[in-house]
Amino acid sequence: MSSLEEPLGLDKLPSMGTIDRIQRFSSGACRPRIDDMGMGSCWIEGRNCSSSNSCSDDYDEFTEDSFPWRSHTRNGSKNDSYTRSSNGGRNNSVAGSLCASPYFPDHQYRSKCDGKNMRTTSNKFLRGIPKFVKIVEVGPRDGLQNEKNTVPTAIKVELIRRLVSCGLPVVEATSFVSPKWVPQLADAKDVMEAVHNLEDARLPVLTPNMKGFQAAVAAGAKEVAVFASASESFSKSNINCSIEESLTRYRAVTQAAKALSIPVRGYVSCAIGCPVEGPIAPSKVAYVAKELHEMGCFEISLGDTIGVGTPGTVVPMLEAVMAVVPADKLAVHFHDTYGQSLPNILISLQMGISTVDSSIAGLGGCPYAKGATGNVATEDVVYMLNGLGVKTNVDLAKLMVAGEFISKHLCRPSGSRTAVALCRATADASKI
Repeated sequence: MSSLEEPLGLDKLPSMGTIDRIQRFSSGACRPRIDDMGMGSCWIEGRNCSSSNSCSDDYDEFTEDSFPWRSHTRNGSKNDSYTRSSNGGRNNSVAGSLCASPYFPDHQYRSKCDGKNMRTTSNKFLRGIPKFVKIVEVGPRDGLQNEKNTVPTAIKVELIRRLVSCGLPVVEATSFVSPKWVPQLADAKDVMEAVHNLEDARLPVLTPNMKGFQAAVAAGAKEVAVFASASESFSKSNINCSIEESLTRYRAVTQAAKALSIPVRGYVSCAIGCPVEGPIAPSKVAYVAKELHEMGCFEISLGDTIGVGTPGTVVPMLEAVMAVVPADKLAVHFHDTYGQSLPNILISLQMGISTVDSSIAGLGGCPYAKGATGNVATEDVVYMLNGLGVKTNVDLAKLMVAGEFISKHLCRPSGSRTAVALCRATADASKI
């Protein structure tokens, strides 16, 4: 096993005994209340929590000092311009092979909000998790760029339309890069012209340089993204220039975008590890993130490009970055190579991050990162957040239909464990 493949220590995290104790309630113990939203009988039994302190007795030894990153929690605003209103009365019935399932996680924990986009709960392990998480869907761009066979433009456009209809607030549409290097996205102009007038979602596109930026604007793009690497080797193999040279390019892009009032998002790739250099020092990630923030990027997405991160490596990386960039300006972007994406997202939420990148059906990979698998599946992220009582305004049932649509076209099963499990549960129920 190489040094890159070895998970680093979890010395900064609560012990596994803490986690086990949180989940192992006896049948008579106090438990969080949940809302019954049509799934039948509650799946958590036992008494409801009252105003007494009995629910938290087991956790008194875990004080705020157990979570040293608490000072970094997001100080969000209710008037965040990117927060979408919720659709009430959601219908979870799905056309086609996916029908209404009793397993859709519409039961949510009840908790109070502190007015700062943070939930308050008697459960100290869940305290500080945002009440709302913005999901940035990257499937049409980051998901499809690694496909061996070119996906027709019409399929890409239909996928984007379906994703927007799910309630996703941001759907990354395509990338204006050289067709020589990423032939799967050679139709960026046609895709953007077909979707740029879609309402109810932002549709950013990736632009690696001024030429790409100008082409994106001409096609109707209203938001763009630039991407730098925390690894010198990966920067040279991915965009054929050093880190400093890439930052110089992006300063020109951000200045041109500012003149046109076009928002720019920044990406930092190899935030945990590099296929060439191995583990990446958190200070290197912090440096690149700080430079992108200072040049005007409204949000910085920190990407574990090859999916080697664990909570034990995510924590120090986020601590380093959050020391120089506010938490509400950060997002996380995890690939699921080692099955660590959901734990990594959960620890990021606990640290105050409230924006998560994901890809429909777990699509993705990177043409320049050998061995990197797909992104964390959007369906899996939404399922987990629903279970935590965190709002996303995303319709999971519609999301599964969109995932089924693109998976069928690609002639392979969905990479979402949630989608596979819910489909199996629905099929089993239909046999009864």
